[in-house]
Amino acid sequence: MTDSLQSPTQIAWVTPDMDATETALTGLLGVRKWVRIPDVHFAPETCSYRGGPADFVAHISLSYLGEMQLELITPVRGENIYSDFLRDSGPGLHHICVEAQTPERFDQALLESAEQGAPVVQQGVMPGGLQFAYVSAPQAAVPFLEIAYVPPDMRAFYDYIKREQR
Repeated sequence: MTDSLQSPTQIAWVTPDMDATETALTGLLGVRKWVRIPDVHFAPETCSYRGGPADFVAHISLSYLGEMQLELITPVRGENIYSDFLRDSGPGLHHICVEAQTPERFDQALLESAEQGAPVVQQGVMPGGLQFAYVSAPQAAVPFLEIAYVPPDMRAFYDYIKREQR
């Protein structure tokens, strides 16, 4: 799988209190600005959760520490791996993300993950073509590994957020 993916590009936390988590990480890490994306709808037409259609909403907040993207996720409604995590473990580190450079490498990485015993538990395609999949990775001492393909338009948005940190 390593031939298909970049080194980790994101660290993500799940939290019920986005304000408190932003404040804590700003103080601890020196992050200057967070960009909030409220009420992100993961629709059943484009997303799945544990093999069935997904239909949930989450608040997202993004920032950067150097080249590393920081993501905060607060589940709002519906069943998903974020609300499962809060219920079962409480707030905390949820996943790291690695990126595939092409949609074909994304698909290959998912196949290789399954072969390694790391099944997909949630996946989808977001507006703008961003593809994501979470594979179960408890053997790696992190609940999930996210594999993503970030198309050029979404990369431009991420670059904008990164520039806001300067």
